[in-house]
Amino acid sequence: QVQLVESGGGLVQPGGSLRLSCAASGFAFSNYWMYWVRQAPGKGLEWISTINNDGESTYYDDAVKGRFTISRDNAKNTLFLQMTSLKSEDTAVYYCANIVRGDLGKGTLVTVSS
Repeated sequence: QVQLVESGGGLVQPGGSLRLSCAASGFAFSNYWMYWVRQAPGKGLEWISTINNDGESTYYDDAVKGRFTISRDNAKNTLFLQMTSLKSEDTAVYYCANIVRGDLGKGTLVTVSS
């Protein structure tokens, strides 16, 4: 049974930082590229970052480039998203995803507000 379980969300002030984690199970995590996507209130899903299977290549949407860092620990089947310089427009539910398999976690809410 495939599971993607996100954690690490919360309330943070503008300019602050958070680190999200995604624990994966039920599939060969190290074989797959992984993704972070988000959904802001009242909006659709938005891709924000991708990492290849060995972690050597990463990709970012322009909206988060230079502020967010995606990484992974294949030994622990865990995906990460380090978020810095957070803005109010980063407020969203953040999901990790395996696009190839069509798997999406339940998400973790990030609220950026003073």
